[in-house]
Formats: sequence, C-alpha cells, structure tokens
Amino acid sequence: MRESTGTSGERKPLVSVVIPAFNEEEAIADELREITTVMDRSEYQYELIVIDDGSTDRTGEIAKASGATVIRHPVNKGSGASRRTGIHNSQGEIIVMADADGTYPCYQIPELLKWLPEYDQVVGARHTEEGTLKLLRMPTKWFIRHLACFLSGKEIPDLNSGLRAFKRDVMLKFVDFIPDGFSCVTTMTLSFLTNGYTIKYVPIEYFRRVGKSKFHPVRDTYNYMLLVVRMIMYYNPLKIFVPVGMAILVAGLAKAVRDMIVYYFKVTGSAIVAISVGVQIIVVGLLADLIVKRVGKT
Repeated sequence: MRESTGTSGERKPLVSVVIPAFNEEEAIADELREITTVMDRSEYQYELIVIDDGSTDRTGEIAKASGATVIRHPVNKGSGASRRTGIHNSQGEIIVMADADGTYPCYQIPELLKWLPEYDQVVGARHTEEGTLKLLRMPTKWFIRHLACFLSGKEIPDLNSGLRAFKRDVMLKFVDFIPDGFSCVTTMTLSFLTNGYTIKYVPIEYFRRVGKSKFHPVRDTYNYMLLVVRMIMYYNPLKIFVPVGMAILVAGLAKAVRDMIVYYFKVTGSAIVAISVGVQIIVVGLLADLIVKRVGKT
C-alpha cells in the first residue's frame, strides 16, 4: 500500500490500480513507472496490482521488481479473466483499469479520478484507433458501438477503452458477467449504462502498443460477433426481438389477408408460418426481458 504525497487534508478513497498483463516484458516497467510517478504526486492512497496472465517471459518478475503486487494465473486465461481476478483481489473503493502495453496515457489517471464519486464509472475516450489490423477491427468496433448505443439509449464515444475508473461496489454486481476475452471492457460499459449507473467520458490520447499485439483476427472477430448476441440477450432484448417479431407478424397477417382475397378465404401455409414465427420471436423477447429484469434485481 502506498501513501500519497498530496497536501490536502481531505480524505481520499483508496484506489486500486489493476493491470492485466500477458508477455509484456518490453513495456510493463515503463508503464508501472509512469503510474507510480503520477499516483505518488496525487492525493490518493493506492495499491498497484498486476495480474500476470500466464506469461512465458519476465513480465511478472519485472512487475514485482517495480513494486507491484503480482497475482499470477498459471495459464493464460484472457484479459477479462485477469480483470475479474484483479477486481476480486483489490481493496480500493475505486478501481482503475489500464493496459500494460504502453497504449494508454496513464499520466491522465488523476483526470479520471477527479470525476469520482460524482459518476459511477469514468472512461478514457480515445481520439483515434492505433491498434493493429485496423481494416478488420474498425468496422467491427463501429458496428458494435452503434448497436450498444441503440441498446442502451445512450451516446457512447468509446465502448472498448481499456483505461477506466469505477466504483468497486457497483462493479461487483456485474463482475461475473465479464467474459474472458477482449470484449470484457464492452461488458463493463453496458452493465453500468443499462442498469441506471452513470458514466463520464474523458478525452485521452492513444498510442501504438509496445511489443506484439495479442489480437487474433479470426478468433477475436468471431468473439466480437458472439458479443453482439450477448449484448442483445443480456441488456435489452425487447429492442431487437419485438421489432423483428412485429415485422414478420405484420408481413404474415398481410399475406393472410391477401390470400383470403385471392383464394376466397383460404390462407396459405407460408402466411401461417410467418404469423407463428413472428409471435414466437416476440414471446422469446418478452421471456428474455423478464430474465434480464429478474437477474438485475438479484
């Protein structure tokens, strides 16, 4: 646990800075040095936790030598699994999440913290996309972000940012929904927005990573597509199921009316199928919404 060197007499909440890391020996020392420097200058007491996610290089050793508490996964479990481990093992009232690859401006962490506890979560909103395979990632992220805006009814400048701060007690309500992979930060955002919690977006810079990217074009794009399904089912199923079901139902009813006119009060099988499918989709949406509401109250 580190004491801050701030001079204010006002008590500041303890902050847990959690860094998931997998084979980041090239960048992690500089990252932790930057975090330590900026937090030591702040008015916050803090702890620095690194989740060594099954690294096969010196990531854990370097993090420990840099003064961080290191929790090691014996095998690589994924960024989301590491974040869950960090949340469960943190002590702070506020948790800051960052990456270990040099992409985020950790010197801006105090700018995020100043908006807490006024907001429940503060997200560093990036100006640009500097990741690898932009032609593949950007259209997918654009689609998912706009779907998230539609489902939540909120404008979301950056859905996938890895630099964020949030209230630990709120996140504990949703931590078990966080998936193992890259989509974990998307889940963190939507879990708050769709359950009435507030999010503040603070503009930040974004840099090219140090070292090799862990993004796998086929596997992770497939997982992004699965995320779309999860987003619909977890957060606002009625917004998708009811319009689709109603469209099919109306088309089926229109076909039935036409059939009755053309075939003298006989309805074809295609019209009956469309009506049945439309009703079933609406019912599935209602049941999914009931489950979502029920889970949200537990």
